[in-house]
Amino acid sequence: MKYWGFLAAKLIAAGALAYGVAMLIVAFRPSASPSMLGIRPEQFAPDLLTTFIMFGYFIFCLGLLYGVILDQRYRCRTCLRRLRMPVATGSWTHILLSPPRTEYICTYGHGTLKVPELQIGGPHPPDWQPHEDMWKELFSVKDSEK
Repeated sequence: MKYWGFLAAKLIAAGALAYGVAMLIVAFRPSASPSMLGIRPEQFAPDLLTTFIMFGYFIFCLGLLYGVILDQRYRCRTCLRRLRMPVATGSWTHILLSPPRTEYICTYGHGTLKVPELQIGGPHPPDWQPHEDMWKELFSVKDSEK
């Protein structure tokens, strides 16, 4: 639940930032003078500068949303720390037997994330595998080999 709450908090912060940028655009962009009937004309279509500013704002908002989702994707589901130690596994020459992918781990041993590099049959979601304590598991294997 903490994972999704953190995503919601980042989306709210990104929305507040986008709203602040929109208010700056409104504050610094001069409004059109009223026409003869006292109605202000819409500036979006006929004014090229306003159209480019709004296009740039749209691209900024999309980039902000993409960055929030991409950052969330590479976080530990338990402790919310960034996943580290990427390891490339699989082979590009043996796609059917072992497709290429990148594996990330939580440095505190909470789990691993396997992200496929090759997506032939459509997008494959990353595979999160939680561990109780990965480091304890690794050291127990090492101790049993002695």
